[in-house]
Amino acid sequence: MDHVNPGLPDRLLAAGARRTRALAARARLNTQRLAAYRPRSELVLPVTDVPRAAVPAVDAHNHLGRWLTGGRTWLAPDVPALLARMDELNLAAVVNLDGLPGAELEANLDRYDRAHPGRFATFAHVDWSLLVQGPRGVAAMVAQVEAAARAGAAGIKVWKDLGLVQRDASGALVGPDDDRLSDVFDAAGAHGLPVLVHIGDPPAFFRPVDRFNERLEELRLHPDWSWYGKGLPTHRQLQDAFERLVAAHPGTTFIGAHVAGWAENLQWVSDVLDRLPNLVVDTGARLAELGRQPRTAAAFVRRHADRVLWGSDSFPFEPDAVSRWFRVLESADEAFDYGPVADQGRWTVSGLDLGADVLAAVYAGNARRVIPALG
Repeated sequence: MDHVNPGLPDRLLAAGARRTRALAARARLNTQRLAAYRPRSELVLPVTDVPRAAVPAVDAHNHLGRWLTGGRTWLAPDVPALLARMDELNLAAVVNLDGLPGAELEANLDRYDRAHPGRFATFAHVDWSLLVQGPRGVAAMVAQVEAAARAGAAGIKVWKDLGLVQRDASGALVGPDDDRLSDVFDAAGAHGLPVLVHIGDPPAFFRPVDRFNERLEELRLHPDWSWYGKGLPTHRQLQDAFERLVAAHPGTTFIGAHVAGWAENLQWVSDVLDRLPNLVVDTGARLAELGRQPRTAAAFVRRHADRVLWGSDSFPFEPDAVSRWFRVLESADEAFDYGPVADQGRWTVSGLDLGADVLAAVYAGNARRVIPALG
């Protein structure tokens, strides 16, 4: 009979545990190293400096109010300095999407639109939580739209809480195409107020946060941005709900924020634009997505040259971040960084090289037509 050393299994277990700990430590170190890895391209390519927009431009998607700071501070604390930066960039006007109902809308209008006519256009919000009150709540929301129109708001802003957050009295999620909200959107159309809708989020935010997710590092940095596994609609379901909303209200002009929520699938956006004449899109915060597909994006913009509004969604207002858009839209430069740190995904962008007529429409002409308050 073989003699078994009784201490051997314990020694093996201990060695295995040490090896497991070492491998885990090495994995953590490798992850840290990858996060810090910022390769410098060895490509030698032309660099076009485009500090100003080619024509006086309208930034059709930005935030200047206190909505995103929880009501604490203005995102543009020094309005004269903001106007000076706008002049340097050749920005004729900025659309401010932070007009919460009531006193906050009035405060934004006083600070921007009324104090500096022609330079700002503030969109109002609607308090969707009123839906829990049933028909009385819907009537109150319609009254908010009417009050916003009387006050001089330039449009209505709808955030992604419709479809992902807002629930009714029964606890059911409220989508943007909910029939109970029809009167609200019809009221906006009746008063000539375009409705800007932020539907969902990038499709990667609805995918598993794993090694296949192209925005893994961003989601690891902001885990609360992930919608995966929370029992919510899929990205495609939200996109379809948005299309149904626009189709159901042909008398209302809709602005699909962030390239209608699907800059990664411009064929889908193009098809929806073809089907729905009351829809336009803005480019807000989608420089990285458009710039990494320059030929497809340029063809999309040229095909829909009268339906695309340029918007930076750069807040707090940062001139360098805004002017990066000019290089992407105007130049033919290739493979350059889309920010000081490419924190959305590990890719570069290239210029769309749009022509003068297209730039004039995208930079300003379309926004002035779609948003009557801009004139």
